[in-house]
Amino acid sequence: MPGQNQRTATKRGRRASAAYYEYRTVTLPKNVSRGDVRQLLTDEAEYGRWELARTRLYVGGTRKVWLRRKAMRVEATL
Repeated sequence: MPGQNQRTATKRGRRASAAYYEYRTVTLPKNVSRGDVRQLLTDEAEYGRWELARTRLYVGGTRKVWLRRKAMRVEATL
């Protein structure tokens, strides 16, 4: 698919793959304070290994946050 990180490169006979990410979307209502959002995102980053990919603030005050982390890809060694 275009736009996805699916490119591979060959370097000295080995296959080096690009990073693959898994995404998680968190929707927060307008009545959640910025401090609470900050604490939530800090906890997710520290304990869940998530990083902030994108954030969006909508007209009604609702926030939508996209988090990402590297996905484990296990290749067969047989």
